[in-house]
Amino acid sequence: MEHQPLGGWAGSSHFLLLTSHFFWKEDLVKAAHVVAHRQIEMFEADEPNIEDFPGGSIKVKAHMTAICGSDSPKFVLKQPAAVYPMNIGTSIHECIGTVVASSSDRFQPGDFVQARPTAGIGGLAEYYISSEKVGVHLTDYKPLDELLMSQPLGTVIWACRKLGNILNWDAVVVGQGPMGLLMTHLLSNLGAKTVVAVDTVDFRLEAAKKMRATHVVNPDREDVVAVVRDITDGRMADLTVEIVGHNQDTVNLCLNLTKRLGTVLAFGVPDDDVYAFNYRAFFSKNVTLIGSVGPDSLNDYPLAMDMIAQGRIDVSPIITHHLPFTEVQKGFELFVDHRDEAIKVVLDYE
Repeated sequence: MEHQPLGGWAGSSHFLLLTSHFFWKEDLVKAAHVVAHRQIEMFEADEPNIEDFPGGSIKVKAHMTAICGSDSPKFVLKQPAAVYPMNIGTSIHECIGTVVASSSDRFQPGDFVQARPTAGIGGLAEYYISSEKVGVHLTDYKPLDELLMSQPLGTVIWACRKLGNILNWDAVVVGQGPMGLLMTHLLSNLGAKTVVAVDTVDFRLEAAKKMRATHVVNPDREDVVAVVRDITDGRMADLTVEIVGHNQDTVNLCLNLTKRLGTVLAFGVPDDDVYAFNYRAFFSKNVTLIGSVGPDSLNDYPLAMDMIAQGRIDVSPIITHHLPFTEVQKGFELFVDHRDEAIKVVLDYE
């Protein structure tokens, strides 16, 4: 069946080859994908058929998704023309919805789940495929947009598992986007003595105060190294978290902020395979460098839900915008351009 774009698009032959690779069938549904630099288009695609995917798969009808910083490179970075259009639904992965078909013993139709897409098809679609390996049943809690934040919070929990006991530590979190704000809150919960939030966007720093930062610093106006030295009485940070990503400068800033025998947690998503890394500073300070990506889904997501539902972490300050799924172009522009003080943009499908 030929797919009908909801707007003019000349790349239909490329699109047909792409979608046939993923075996989309059944009824036409709304979906979106990146078709050019900073351009997302809605179109009609065939609904995925659960029988075309491995055992343990679940087919999910999307209810609500959110834009993550790791989604932005596919939208922001210019790619060769041959890369476009990108995969169906690229690249949303923070998703909650209802199971409508399942080949898993853990899930039945009607189950309400937090489950990220797993079949090369992103969450920018009314229906997507996930897996029992990453899907979890939702805790009975509202508002649902707060429960949706259990996905990004789960990745922060996974990172913090690697740190051990941080009681009485001086911590710095470089980057106060949604992930940085969640990290700031969790480090406070885990007993850090100070949590210094660093960002160049003032409204994010205001949100950081609500997320339990003890100090905020804007590096466009202040010398971050000098400020942290003053806050810590010259000790510098026991822990510095790089949670900006997409650049090669902030990791080295984190090394400069970290004391001898301290720890740097590298969380931000890299755009390059090889970084201009200050190896001498890392080596001479005996710094511990920890990388972290992804969660242990079946353990970290339920814990994140419990923390939110029990009021141990208040995620409400980071949720700033709700838009219909069909306005995803506007959503990405709000998010990546820091428009209208956007922090977390949630897309509603119903």
